[in-house]
Amino acid sequence: MDTSFEVIAEKRDDQGKGASRRLRRAGRVPGIIYGGSGESAPISVLAHVLNKHLENEAFYSHILTVQLDGKRERVVLRDLQRHPSHPTILHFDLQRVSEDQAIHVRVPLHFLNEETAPGVKQSGGLVSRQLNEVEVSCLPKDLPEAIEVDLGALEMNESIHLSDLKLPAGVTLVELSYGEEHDQPVVAIHAPRVAAETDDEAEADEEEEAE
Repeated sequence: MDTSFEVIAEKRDDQGKGASRRLRRAGRVPGIIYGGSGESAPISVLAHVLNKHLENEAFYSHILTVQLDGKRERVVLRDLQRHPSHPTILHFDLQRVSEDQAIHVRVPLHFLNEETAPGVKQSGGLVSRQLNEVEVSCLPKDLPEAIEVDLGALEMNESIHLSDLKLPAGVTLVELSYGEEHDQPVVAIHAPRVAAETDDEAEADEEEEAE
């Protein structure tokens, strides 16, 4: 992972909805840092700095560095609470990580060769994405920025499942740990709906003529 992120945080003493509203009016976002060997600590960060980080997809799946009271801690972004009607972050959760303990993090899927897949380029099919991210388990040093899904050999009416994904060393998919029945499709190529309906109608006409 070449990208790095550092978040400068301040401890906050006042808690509750009123205190959080005052923080947001002052241009800060309330949050909490927890986990690891340290105690949970209410914190806040500058809203415009956090929003800038959130524009980068990698921020959601990276090990972040939090600077708090002159000390640096390694964390992952565990949760974000957004305002339901406008793009405002109401609260965020950060979880400390340890180098020797596996973490569960959701990472994005990057789809490759969609336009050149045989099912699309040669057969005129449409790509149907079922998932845009997956939850992985790994040590912090092995956390991938994203997982690539290559459609370069995918034909019409074929799909790629979780078990087909090529994972970096040391990385496993949490969903697959629950059993084979959780091996859900990630992406597929299907015939366009109109074309599929036309084929069905043609088959029905042929059957009627045969009768």
